[in-house]
Amino acid sequence: MTGAQPIAAPDLAIEIRGLQKTYYSGFFRRPSRGLESLDLEVPKGEIFGFIGPNGAGKTTTIKCLVGLQYPTAGHAFLLGQPIGSPEARRPLGFLPERPYFYQHLTAREFLDFYGQLFDIPAALRRQRTDALLARVDLERVADKPLHTYSKGMLQRAGVAQALINDPQLIILDEPMSGLDPLGRMLIRDLMLEEGRRGRTVFFSSHVLSDVQSICHRVGLIAGGRLRAIGSIDELLSEQVQHVDCTVRVPPQVPLLGEAVTSRGDERIVRLPPEQLDDLLVQVRQAGGQVVQVIPNRKTLEDLLLSELGRNDPTTPPGVSP
Repeated sequence: MTGAQPIAAPDLAIEIRGLQKTYYSGFFRRPSRGLESLDLEVPKGEIFGFIGPNGAGKTTTIKCLVGLQYPTAGHAFLLGQPIGSPEARRPLGFLPERPYFYQHLTAREFLDFYGQLFDIPAALRRQRTDALLARVDLERVADKPLHTYSKGMLQRAGVAQALINDPQLIILDEPMSGLDPLGRMLIRDLMLEEGRRGRTVFFSSHVLSDVQSICHRVGLIAGGRLRAIGSIDELLSEQVQHVDCTVRVPPQVPLLGEAVTSRGDERIVRLPPEQLDDLLVQVRQAGGQVVQVIPNRKTLEDLLLSELGRNDPTTPPGVSP
C-alpha cells in the first residue's frame, strides 16, 4: 500500500479505498490487474454478499483483507484497524475458499487447536467447541477424524472454526461450497443468527438465491471493478418482468405469448404482464382452463448477466491466483 495512512471511519466493519492488485506472469512479467481501484464500505452489523463470475476479483479482495496477499495500491481497514495488523486479525473469523484441514484430527480437536491459537482458556474452548459442533450439526461425528468426513461436513467444520473466537467480523469465501440443501439452510440460519447478534458477515457466493434471501446489501464485482452495490430492493426491480401461464386448450387454438413447452392440450406460454388479460380472454373463448399463473421478477442472476453484458470488451478480466 502506498501513501500516508488515512483515518478509518469508526462505524464501518470493512472500509476499502482505491484497492488495487496487479499480478505479474511469464518470463517478461506481464502485468494483469486483479483489482481496479476498488472502493467499498460495509457498516458494522450488516450481512453483505459479494458476488461475481469466476475470476472477477472476489477471492483476491478477501485475501487482501485478511492479509494473505498484499495489495499493490490503496488502503483498507477492518473494524477501524489497517489490514495486516494483529489488531485487525484478532476480532476476525475467516473461512477461505479452499480451506486446509489436518485430516488426522477429530472435529473436536480441530476446533480446540484453533481456539488455542487465539489463547482462549481451556474451559471456554470446550464450551465454545461443544456449542459450535451443535450449531453445525456435527455432534454425532465430533470424535471421528476429519479424513472420514464428506466435503459438506468438512465445510461445516470450517465454518465452525471461523466462529471459535466469537469474532466481531466474519469473512467467508464460498461458505456454501459442497453443501447439500440442508447444509445450506443450516449455514444460512447461522449467518442470520450472527447478524442478529450484531456481528458483521461478509461472504462471497455463487449461490445467488442464498445471497438474495439473507443479505442486507450486495456488491457485484466483475473484471476487478465494482459494478453495482445496494440493497436487494435497490438492485432488483419489484416490477414483474414476464408471466408464465399454464393453460389447457386444444392444440389448434392460437395463443398470445411465447410457447415455452406443450404436452397434449396443456401449454405453458410466456408473455409480458400487460398481455395477461388478453390471454385469459383467449382461453375462456376457446373453452379452456387456466392452470397456473407465475409472475417472474428480476433476480440477482438477471442482474449479474446484465452487468456482464455491459462490460467493455477491451477491459482485461480479473485474475484469480
